[in-house]
Amino acid sequence: QVQLVESGGGLVQAGGSLRLSCAASGSTFSSYSMGWFRQAPGKEREFVAVISWSGGATDYADSVKGRFTISRENAKNTVYLQMNSLKPEDTAVYYCAADVDPRRGFYSGLYSYPPTYDYWGQGTQATVSS
Repeated sequence: QVQLVESGGGLVQAGGSLRLSCAASGSTFSSYSMGWFRQAPGKEREFVAVISWSGGATDYADSVKGRFTISRENAKNTVYLQMNSLKPEDTAVYYCAADVDPRRGFYSGLYSYPPTYDYWGQGTQATVSS
């Protein structure tokens, strides 16, 4: 069982920045690919970013490319999402998720689909005011 706990959300003005963190339990974190998703009120959960087990490969939704950066520190069992140049449309609950079998998810190209992921955090709210 893997537990994921997000933190770092809050209220920020448009153009500002937030850094989200996701701390994972367990000793095999370094073998998981990790994703960030978000869900705005009345909308479906959508893919934001993914990072491979080693951190050597990443991908982003088009809506956040150039503004968000995903990274990880395997020694700390933590994945981050640095969000810059925030827009009101970035307002959502942000979730981190773990894919324990990257051969099924990350390397097969299915990493933008929520069912690919085995474990989810409870989410952290990020609100961007205009």
